[in-house]
Amino acid sequence: MGTKIYTLEVLTRERTQLLDITAEVERIVSQSGIEEGTAKIFVPHTTAGLTINENADPTVIEDILMELKKFIPFNDGYRHIEGNSAAHIKSSLVGVSLSVFINRGRLLLGTWQGLFFCEFDGPRQREVMVKVIEE
Repeated sequence: MGTKIYTLEVLTRERTQLLDITAEVERIVSQSGIEEGTAKIFVPHTTAGLTINENADPTVIEDILMELKKFIPFNDGYRHIEGNSAAHIKSSLVGVSLSVFINRGRLLLGTWQGLFFCEFDGPRQREVMVKVIEE
């Protein structure tokens, strides 16, 4: 069994933003040479996250961000001194890791699915770790 770990650099430009990283993760999987296995994707940040959702219509992402902003507003009497408690809460709710099967050297995603890096405290330079495991 082979295992490889890669780092994907992500630059965000907004305070909250969902960036489609599907193509970059697919490139990493392809470069790994692993045909069958799992891609484990992880964000080592407490104010960011990862999700799988529709990447065909950008209004889906806009709606997700709109509802998260309503559900967890930036200013709501939080006690955290840095002023980014909303970002920490969103990260915990969305999650910081994903596992996706690899089949025939490609991510096994549904027709409309894509991988998204979720920025909740930007703009920032971020990292996404991708571990490609042969099974």
